[in-house]
Amino acid sequence: MSFDNLCKLLSEKHPTTFASWVLGTPQKSVTVLKTELSIEPIRADYVTFLQLEGRILHLEFQTKLESTPPLPLRMLDYWVRLYRLYRLPITQVVVLLLPPAPETVIETAFIVENTRHEYRVICMWEENPQLFLNDEALLPLAPLTATTQPQVLLQQVVGRVNQIQPQQRAQISAYTQILAGLKYKKDLIRQLFREGMMRESVIYQEILKEGEQIGEQRGRLEGEQRGRQEGRQEGERSLILRLLNRRVGELPPQVRERIEILSLEQLENLGEALLDFQAITDLEAWLSTLE
Repeated sequence: MSFDNLCKLLSEKHPTTFASWVLGTPQKSVTVLKTELSIEPIRADYVTFLQLEGRILHLEFQTKLESTPPLPLRMLDYWVRLYRLYRLPITQVVVLLLPPAPETVIETAFIVENTRHEYRVICMWEENPQLFLNDEALLPLAPLTATTQPQVLLQQVVGRVNQIQPQQRAQISAYTQILAGLKYKKDLIRQLFREGMMRESVIYQEILKEGEQIGEQRGRLEGEQRGRQEGRQEGERSLILRLLNRRVGELPPQVRERIEILSLEQLENLGEALLDFQAITDLEAWLSTLE
C-alpha cells in the first residue's frame, strides 16, 4: 500500500474527523462519495470525495508535489467533473505529506489567461502535533507534523499508540509505522515501537513493580538510590528470563548464569534483541558478542 493510498483509506474510515480537521470547523453529516468520475472515466486512487451539508469536499493526499498532469491542472479538472455531476459548491484541499525541495514554490491556483482556479494546501510539516496526538483517527499522521525534536515526537506517538484499546492498537500501530517511514529511519521506528510494546505490557509492569519493591527493601539498609537501581535490574532480569523461556525454550544452566550477571544496560539491549530470536543458538550468538 502506498503512503497516499493509506491516507485515502484513513480519511474514508473517518470522514467526519478528517473533514473537521481540514476545514477547521466541526462537521456532523459527512458521507463518502465514489471516486469514479464521468467523461473519460478516471479512478482517483489517492483522493477522497466527501458529501457535506450542501457542499462537496475533495481531499487529496500527495507525498510529492510533482505530478503528471501538474497538480493545479488536475485540481481544476476534478472541480469541473465534480461540479458537473453534483452541482454543489466544492472545497478542494491538498495535503502534502513531505516538504518539497528548498526554494520550490507550492502553487495553490491554476492560472492561464482569464482562467483562475484556487484550492487549499495543507503542509503536514507545519501542523500542530497535539491535534493528531489527541485523536486516534488522525494519530497515524502525527509523526509527520511540526517538531524541532523528531525523535521526541516519535516517542510521544509510540506512547499514545500504546494507550489505545488492544482491539484497535495493532492496526493503528501498523498505519502509524508505515507513515512514519516517510520521515524516520526504519531501525529507529522498529526500536521505539518494540520498546513501547514491551514496556506497556502488563507482565512487564508487574515484574518491574516486584523488582522495585525488593529494591526498596534493600534500600532501607544499603541506601534508597542503590536499592531502587538493584530492584529495577532484578525486575528487568526476571522479565528477560521469562520472555526467553517463551521464545527459545528452557535455558541451559550455563546460559542462565551468564544472563544473571548482565548489567541493566545489557539486559535492556537483550530485551530488544530477543524479539528476533528463533532458537537458543541466536541467544548464545548474542551473548558471545559481549565477550
